[in-house]
Amino acid sequence: MQTDAFLMLDVHGKSAYQAKVAVDATLRRAGGAYEVRVIHGYNAGSAIRDMLRREYGSHPRVLSLEPGDNMGQTRLLLRRL
Repeated sequence: MQTDAFLMLDVHGKSAYQAKVAVDATLRRAGGAYEVRVIHGYNAGSAIRDMLRREYGSHPRVLSLEPGDNMGQTRLLLRRL
């Protein structure tokens, strides 16, 4: 079990549905990680970013969604450090 780690998931080139499947799988195996950083990009549109906000904004495993270090990243916070 991971305790003080974050997981990074790159979904460039995926459809919103494929990205959702990948995020769901990552959340299932997250263990004790405190965060999942989803790299979705921003030049090709905002479909994945919008899907993340819609699907995981009220997900029982996700405490909050926050912007990442740049516009092409979204942070799913799973627990507080």
